[in-house]
This record gives sequence, structure tokens and C-alpha cells, in this order.
Amino acid sequence: MFDFLKKKDTTPENSPVKLYAPANGKLIPIEEVADPVFSQKMMGDGFAVIPTDGKITSPAAGKVLSVFPTQHAVGLLLENGVEILLHMGLDTVELSGGPFETVVKEGDQVTPETVISTVDLAALEAAGKDNAMVVVFTNMDKVSDFNLSASGDVSTAAEIGSVTANA
Repeated sequence: MFDFLKKKDTTPENSPVKLYAPANGKLIPIEEVADPVFSQKMMGDGFAVIPTDGKITSPAAGKVLSVFPTQHAVGLLLENGVEILLHMGLDTVELSGGPFETVVKEGDQVTPETVISTVDLAALEAAGKDNAMVVVFTNMDKVSDFNLSASGDVSTAAEIGSVTANA
């Protein structure tokens, strides 16, 4: 009856975590990514940015869980327990790290201002690869809400939405 008197549970686990553009470029919904593994949400929900330059920053504050040996993808853990995969380009694993200068390592703390990698977009294009910077929530069972509050052209580290974990 007096629910308004109860304090809301605002522990880090179920507080919304702000999401940021990992690159300058055009923000697109994950359904528009040109790879069915991502567009059909087989790995989870998310979004992508089609970059206008190769400076790639963290899409949220968190901790680096993994850096793929080919430098094309980085796993992050957010303070609310949601895990993010930042996948740089499509079908880029076969490039053996060539166009990527990934500078973070496992265990690093990152913020939206942290440069994750510098990507040679011309090399991606020359290799015939899509340059979408895809952000996917890989543990969707932990996600209670995800929303994008921006669309169209975005700037690196601009707030674009949030993700909330289950309580």
C-alpha cells in the first residue's frame, strides 16, 4: 500500500549503464548490420556504428575481459554485470590483426574516452570487409532493458542509450 515509501533498489547491478558511440559515424540498429549472426541477434541485442574514421573507443565504462588474438574484437564487463562484445568490422578475424592496432589488454579499466583500437578503414575496404563497429550484449539473460536514445550521425563518446541488468 505504501510502496512509494520504499526505497528503490538502485544497486549497481540494476542501475542503467550509459552507452556511448564507439566511433564517429552513423549509428544503426543491429537489425541493419550486414551479417545475419548480428542482425538476427544470434549473439545478442545491440547496435553498430558505421565509422567515418578509425579511432574506436569504449562503448561504456567497464573492465576488459578479453582481447581476441586477431585484435578485431574486445570483450567488456560493465559494472552491472552485462557483458559487451565490441566487434570491429565484419568477417575481420581472417585478417589476422592486420588493420587493427588494439591498445587495451585484459584487466584494463575503460571509460567512454578510452581508445580501444585504431582501425585502418582503408585496409578494411581494400580487403573487401564491412567496417561496421558492432556492439553486442552477449549475456542477454542478464539484460532487463536496452534502449537507444540517439540515431543517425554520432560522435565518439557521445551518450547514445543505456542498458539495465536484471535485479
